[in-house]
Amino acid sequence: MKITVVGSGVSGKALALFAKNAGFDVFVTEQNKLDDDTKELYDENGIKWEEGGHTRGLLDCDLLVLSSGVSEKSIPVKMARQEGLPLKGELDFIYPYLSGKIIGVTGTNGKSTTAALVHHLLTKLGYNAALAGNFGIPLANFAMKKFDYIVIEVSSFQLHWATHFSFDIAIVTNICPDHIDWHGSFEAYVKAKRRIIDLLAPDGYCIYRTKEEDLLQIGNRKGARLYWSSNTPVYGNAVQDDLVLSNSEVVLMANDHNLKLFSPTTLPLFGRHNVENAAMAMAAVYYLGRDVNKASKSLLDFKNLPHRCERVGEKDGVLFIDDSKGTNVASTITAITSIPGRKVVILGGRGKGEQYDELAKVVKEHVKAAVLLGEEKEAISKALEETGFYNFYFVSSMEEAVSMAFKIADQGEIVLLSPACTSWDMYKNYHERGMHFQKIVKEIVKADTVKNG
Repeated sequence: MKITVVGSGVSGKALALFAKNAGFDVFVTEQNKLDDDTKELYDENGIKWEEGGHTRGLLDCDLLVLSSGVSEKSIPVKMARQEGLPLKGELDFIYPYLSGKIIGVTGTNGKSTTAALVHHLLTKLGYNAALAGNFGIPLANFAMKKFDYIVIEVSSFQLHWATHFSFDIAIVTNICPDHIDWHGSFEAYVKAKRRIIDLLAPDGYCIYRTKEEDLLQIGNRKGARLYWSSNTPVYGNAVQDDLVLSNSEVVLMANDHNLKLFSPTTLPLFGRHNVENAAMAMAAVYYLGRDVNKASKSLLDFKNLPHRCERVGEKDGVLFIDDSKGTNVASTITAITSIPGRKVVILGGRGKGEQYDELAKVVKEHVKAAVLLGEEKEAISKALEETGFYNFYFVSSMEEAVSMAFKIADQGEIVLLSPACTSWDMYKNYHERGMHFQKIVKEIVKADTVKNG
């Protein structure tokens, strides 16, 4: 069978190699130029390719396979639809070659951390578990291999094309406006995210926040709905179990009994949102029938993923936190409101078509000052001004931003990098941006000078 793989990024490259090993005749089409290593890799494996655009040669196949991120608007998709060629997304193409129970984690924010938590807990319990997604390890790398569990961080792009995939556990961390430029509308984005519920196995479980219940159209699906409460949990008779969070304990109310999962005070993660991530991960372990008490102890040695509310250093009583992964408004709002203490926040970068009204309200309520940089600094400043918040400063580089934020912050306060935007105007990705921030902070921490001295 002849297939054309659209895209030669991390997932596209893995798809092409897997398909070739599975016996397909593979052709890769890529809009951008291929590097020499990729060309050599394809040539060594007998994979044909084209670069720098798409020709009609991509239509010489029985099936178009779409790597992660390929949209309805892409030229290959339009060409295939005109010719009546079948299309298949990354998830559906790989699914027949996967073994083990599948735990899918999606959401606007927190999905990487939650997926990593589930994988960590299952691995600590002694199971052979794989972790795929936005970790540099695409799902195709785990095809045709034996696992007890496969934990997948699933994007809205992947879910958009999925029709035949099946999840044993579906976790939706939260849903807020994001990737509007790709999907075209918030409604379309929600529809894509909701696919993970539609693709749940008949005996599967879903885990989600109560506030997203209507958006996700949960219906009579089994699982747990998460919410915060200051009251002592009392078991209810809903179809879904209740995953109740408080400052003192996280309790799963299931099967007519209350099961304490862990205490937030023992969690080695920063912020209220990470309590939600850990609660969802522990609920997944419970629904998989694994030892919850033993898993709870393994939470203590979990290391958070880089650039997600990561403590970087402290100087003269000022704490620096790297949340470079905060690439949308909802993520930054979560970071600002979840981290206790007065903050100076660094905002800006390249936008995703979002509005900054809600962010501005949160900044006014919780932030001492804002330092703005990147393409969106003017748009963010206008939103701040409309709320009556004027304590912001324009800068042109990360060095300036960190220096200015440190100068403004007083002892006991926090400098928080949580841009609410992508990094693509100044950096290759959020990781590079975060590493630059950390480098600058470490230089400040090592310096002999005293703040304001």
